[in-house]
Amino acid sequence: MVKDANGKAIESVNVSLKDPEGNIVNFSRTNRNGEFSIAIKNDQVTGYKIEASSIGFKKLSTIVTDVTKSYDLVMQSSETNLETVTVKNRPSLTSRGDTLNYRPSDFADKQDRSIGDVLKKMPGIEVAEDGKISYNGKSISNLYVDGDNLLDDKYNIGTKSIPQGAVDKVQVIQNDQPVKMMRKNNMSDDVALNLVLKDEAKLKLMGDATAGAGMPNRFDENLTAMLFNKKLKFINNIKGNNIGNDPGIDLTSHNFSDYLKKLDNDKPGSLLSTGAAGVPSLPQSRYLFNKAGLINLNNLYKFNQDLQLRANLSYLYDERSQQYNKFSQTYLSGQTISYAESQNNAINPQKLRAQFNLNGNADKYYLNNNFVLDYAPFKTSSGFVINNVAANQVLKQETLDISNEFNYRKKLKSEDVINFYSYLNRTTQPENLIITPGLNADILNNGNSYLGLSQYIKIPTWYTNNYASFAFVNNHFMQTYKAGFNVQQQQLNSELYRTQSNQQTELVSGNTVNNLNWLKSKLYADATYEFTNDKLKAGLSVPLSYNLINYSDDVNQLDKHLHKLFLNPSINIKYQTSTENYLTANYSFRNDLGGIDDIYQGTILKNYRSLFANNAPISESKTHNAGAGFNFRKAMQMLFINLTANYSDAELNTISSYSLSNNIQQRVVLPLSNHIRTLSLNANASKYLFALKSTVNGGINFSQSRYDQLQNNELFAFNAQTITYRVGIEAKLNNFINWSYLANFSVTDNKAKVADAIKTNFQQLRQQSTLAITTVTNVYLNLSAEHLFTHQSTQPNLKYLFADMNIKYKYLKMKTDFEFGITNLANIKSFDAVYLSANSLTTGTYYIPGRVAMLKATFSF
Repeated sequence: MVKDANGKAIESVNVSLKDPEGNIVNFSRTNRNGEFSIAIKNDQVTGYKIEASSIGFKKLSTIVTDVTKSYDLVMQSSETNLETVTVKNRPSLTSRGDTLNYRPSDFADKQDRSIGDVLKKMPGIEVAEDGKISYNGKSISNLYVDGDNLLDDKYNIGTKSIPQGAVDKVQVIQNDQPVKMMRKNNMSDDVALNLVLKDEAKLKLMGDATAGAGMPNRFDENLTAMLFNKKLKFINNIKGNNIGNDPGIDLTSHNFSDYLKKLDNDKPGSLLSTGAAGVPSLPQSRYLFNKAGLINLNNLYKFNQDLQLRANLSYLYDERSQQYNKFSQTYLSGQTISYAESQNNAINPQKLRAQFNLNGNADKYYLNNNFVLDYAPFKTSSGFVINNVAANQVLKQETLDISNEFNYRKKLKSEDVINFYSYLNRTTQPENLIITPGLNADILNNGNSYLGLSQYIKIPTWYTNNYASFAFVNNHFMQTYKAGFNVQQQQLNSELYRTQSNQQTELVSGNTVNNLNWLKSKLYADATYEFTNDKLKAGLSVPLSYNLINYSDDVNQLDKHLHKLFLNPSINIKYQTSTENYLTANYSFRNDLGGIDDIYQGTILKNYRSLFANNAPISESKTHNAGAGFNFRKAMQMLFINLTANYSDAELNTISSYSLSNNIQQRVVLPLSNHIRTLSLNANASKYLFALKSTVNGGINFSQSRYDQLQNNELFAFNAQTITYRVGIEAKLNNFINWSYLANFSVTDNKAKVADAIKTNFQQLRQQSTLAITTVTNVYLNLSAEHLFTHQSTQPNLKYLFADMNIKYKYLKMKTDFEFGITNLANIKSFDAVYLSANSLTTGTYYIPGRVAMLKATFSF
């Protein structure tokens, strides 16, 4: 036994048996009771030494005098002076299977508050201006918080609110498969991020409160509370401001378009608008006049490891104003159509959303029920002038969308899986556009002046999609057979009224009324075959569908139906060329049918200068799509490269025919075969430079589109091409200065394939840079600038330089940051922009907020 001077056993002592020459014959370690034993091959060890050593004790040596004797060793305490060790921090990544682990502390700086501030500094990860996150060129499918889906794809509030110091690891999960029973034969190609929290962050309520006031008449308030324990997780936030920050960005669902494709519910969007010129090519915070408030509540409760309930509730109220002037030209053979307009808009969007999700996710079953209610009233009031004619307009829209999605999977004893799915949706979206006084009297009132126009539209919709599937699982091979149906029932009711000078209200004509009934049904079956092993993932899907559409409109003498049988095969392959690198290839052929907004024949006033109607059968498209990609990474060297190529050819049986004049455009959809061909090539790279403590990234994107347009009875073939170059760096210049820089340069060419066609060329350079300086202890200075340069061959060059300044003091004792900032130091109050589209050129002047000064205090708890 080995003991200390007090007779207490010493554990993990190294004990060795040495011969007289000092060679080790055998060795052992003491157990928790201080006991050891050393086996010997013979008993001729008299005169050998037993040596015991352990940190914190003097080395002890005892001579063996009797091989049959047990030896008790008493060690004396001793201090050991260790030499000084200098630790040089070298950021590193660890990889385990499909998961890559970043340590935020390796990339964070003292000024970084949220995990979102750190994510953009990590090589291989890109954060867009709207908060969308990508990894090595691929958008993430979800952001998990300690493995739980708390935010359901609306993860901006998470990246903005979760303190970077509370996150132990950021995990990139490749081939993410949230359904446990599907992980054995995982065909998923999704990429997700998981924020692994530190233990101390799971034990307490966290959050912050911000109060800010500024000039002229500005405010910015925010309150956030978070809790992340095993049973309950929540991020609840209340905020309001009028400084140009849109709180609605927190409600952005970054993969919503992919979700809609899966639902196969092609309901039309809003049909009416105010004809606004859009927004300038600036970050939203530079041009937005707003007064907005948001309540955003995200709560998740876990009944056990496999069952949880999530509630996501939010309400947004916003008041916006917008002023602009614009001039537009469309170049046709022998003529140029042009108009000048200005608008002064007051916009009031609101959004109420309630989502409740029950999720059971076990090895043998999967249950997911998702109920969503969306209510979005939207009102715009504006005064406008078009070609020196002044008028006013009011647009009211009110969308109510209620849906329930149910999904149940069960794994049988045979390892086969049965699946039942049902989706039910009800939507109403009444719209009303009122314009005073009446415009375009030569078209809408026989040349006589009149008081106004009123356009009414209702499109109530029912939709359901249901299927059952059975998956046969056999080691690396899985085959799934699915059968189901969906039904879409809609009505489009619209009337366009005019008010005469004598206050009499009447229909503009019998051709401005729609009473359209629409019923679209689909019966479908799908056979999917999937193979997966360590090197290869391959999937073949062969969906067959029978499509039936009936639509009628008594007012427009319309009563038609359509029967179509479609086969839409697709194949995708992923080959792992090495542990970290892989190739992908895919091909699909898809038949699509248009919706109710493609076949209404009564004219609709879309906005004050656009009349739309249709005179064609249901639009059909046949699309071939092929793509390939290569993903390369060396995680330990922090190098990430991705290359992608995609080509699509869509053949359509209808085309939009535009009749353009200086005051109004009229569109009628006509039967005419045409193609839209699109090619895109992308190359992107990201690398961490250890010597410079910097993350550098760059990329080249090329896109080309070829399509036809029918304008004023002339058919034009257009070729549009854009090349974009991007380069950026996040650098730590020294212990107290950080620098970031991002540049984007794009070149766009448009040309019609006709003799003497006008070719338009558009070039834009955008540069952004920030210098973050620690001046003295806990005092931080940020200087940022944004430069925009625009060149268009027929227009003067446009140049803008925006500059901002911010100084922050961290009062650690009070856990409070005091911050003073000035945006738009140069007090720029108008912004000119140039836009190109096919054979049209638009130049616009937007009025933007000038210089704003803000003083804020943020308390963290």
